[in-house]
Amino acid sequence: MLSPKRVKWRKVAKGKMRGRADRGGHLFFGEFGLQATECGRITSRQIEASRVAMTRYVKRGGKIWVRIFPDKPITKKAAETRMGSGKGNVEEWAAVIKPGRIIFEMSGIPKAEAFEALRLANNKLPLHCKPINKETEALAKAQKELARKLKLEKKAKAEATAKA
Repeated sequence: MLSPKRVKWRKVAKGKMRGRADRGGHLFFGEFGLQATECGRITSRQIEASRVAMTRYVKRGGKIWVRIFPDKPITKKAAETRMGSGKGNVEEWAAVIKPGRIIFEMSGIPKAEAFEALRLANNKLPLHCKPINKETEALAKAQKELARKLKLEKKAKAEATAKA
């Protein structure tokens, strides 16, 4: 399972999972990908289970990239321990996922087979994801750009009426 070789700090604070992913939101290596639609934490065990499910479905065909790495230590206190006496020991490693983040990428197999493999991988994860490909990504980008242009035009129109 995945875990960092070395870390600067052994235990870290919980942190917040607000907003959208600021990086890792576009297909970079493959033709198909699994994109998160909500925020959450994915443990190294869940990443490995998803990877194995995908690999088995495609019968080791094509190529698979894991785009996330579990670098956040998750601590737990021992059972039947009283409150206080500091933070618990590191039990597992997790990756913090925000909406828009690409988790897995695939290439070298047909679309239907890739989407089914990504669906099986999604079933192993604790958060909802959607399968995407290059075409759907380009379409979403074009829609986002159109919405941005319309917003700018509306803003310019509002400013023009305010001056008049």
